[in-house]
Amino acid sequence: MYRIDWKKLRGYGLVIALALAGTVALMPARPALAQARALPDFTDLVEQVGPSVVNIRTLERSRGSVNGVAPGDMDEDMQEFFRRFFGQPLPGVPRQTPRPNRPQPDEEHPRGVGSGFILSTDGFVMTNAHVVEGADEVLVTLTDKREFKARIIGSDKRSDVAVVKIDATGLPAVKVGDVTRLKVGEWVMAIGSPFGLENTVTAGIVSAKQRDTGDYLPFIQTDVAINPGNSGGPLINMRGEVVGINSQIYSRSGGFMGISFAIPIDEAIRVSEQLRVSGRVSRGRIGVQIDQVTKDVAESIGLGKPQGALVRSVESGSPADKAGIEAGDIITRFDGKVIERASDLPRLVGNTKPGTRSNVTVFRRGASKDLSITVAEIEPEKAVRRTSGKDEKPKSSAAAQSVGLSVSELTDAQKKELKLKGGVKVEAVADGAARAGIREGDIIVAIGNTEVGSVKDFDAVVAKIDKNKPIPVLLRRGELATYVLIRPAR
Repeated sequence: MYRIDWKKLRGYGLVIALALAGTVALMPARPALAQARALPDFTDLVEQVGPSVVNIRTLERSRGSVNGVAPGDMDEDMQEFFRRFFGQPLPGVPRQTPRPNRPQPDEEHPRGVGSGFILSTDGFVMTNAHVVEGADEVLVTLTDKREFKARIIGSDKRSDVAVVKIDATGLPAVKVGDVTRLKVGEWVMAIGSPFGLENTVTAGIVSAKQRDTGDYLPFIQTDVAINPGNSGGPLINMRGEVVGINSQIYSRSGGFMGISFAIPIDEAIRVSEQLRVSGRVSRGRIGVQIDQVTKDVAESIGLGKPQGALVRSVESGSPADKAGIEAGDIITRFDGKVIERASDLPRLVGNTKPGTRSNVTVFRRGASKDLSITVAEIEPEKAVRRTSGKDEKPKSSAAAQSVGLSVSELTDAQKKELKLKGGVKVEAVADGAARAGIREGDIIVAIGNTEVGSVKDFDAVVAKIDKNKPIPVLLRRGELATYVLIRPAR
């Protein structure tokens, strides 16, 4: 048996230790990788991209009473409760005395706050569809504090993308990035108006890509702090390029919990281009109900690995039905592109122009089969109500402009509803009329102590009025009549 001499070994150990120490001393110093990488500095990015980010406020006009209860008359907490859960105040609640500073029927009041960013130097702004949905007026504020009334060019609920337009030029537009270059773990930054706090900057990393949370969009997941008001703002990479639109958060409390989702900018740009051209988005459909393919099913039918979209049903008379697709088929390719997950199919079909003839590969009873299919158009969403923009106002006469007004005719139905024989509707106000407190939507019954029955009457009266003296105006606002004075400019 071999015996170890521990005394000699200890002696050798000392020699070896000294030799190693000398070797280490001669080796070049290598700082730890974690220490060598400094944390990113976002100051340059904020200066570069910040001016392209806007604050978006929306206003909503009270529509009068609902079952005897005006929106402004209900307790604020109860009003918010029923607005969120029922969409209107509780029927049958007895009227209360209107409180001061409450929005009264037919008055505009704040509806929400969101964010957006400038797409082009001529005033196109991108935001979320849910930011502007249901708004009667959209106000866009730039970082230099200029405020513009915007009009909604188009809004797409399915992708949650909207485009609005302001009348301005020479604006600082964002740079659009390449989402395919975005990597998990990469630093990103968001700028927006959480809780109305304008130009707030937050940062984090990309947590995941291609996150399935919707039918049409594979979201970018981040841990960037996103809260109510950030919606519609840009997600920015370290090159100062927009790679996404901050849109959703996962939360059990309603606040930020470390998981945020952004719409990939390439998908958003594709939607925005259609909105700018036609005000709506056209998507393809083939008429199938699909599900995931599980591992057990894939192995049992000879597919090999779980991929593709399992067809659960085929709509009668649909493109899929006409192409010969059957329930139980597994669609593995569409237009030459592999279907890895079931959610890939509606995205590929949806991005296909209706009327296009495409090839579909299905796996049926152990074999693949190629079919030809003509993509149909998915049922379009109802057209979004476009908000009033400066260039949508009716042209005002020189006489009306002289007192800061633009007016239009009342329809017979409006006269009947308001119980009026005549009058004109205010479409826009400026200068003296604005200072007098006249508002868009007011009905002018008389001006200069003379009744007006039409726009022609209004112009004739205004043309003869002495503009150097205060001009009395009798107007109706809702069911209430009041007098205001348009005073001459000083």
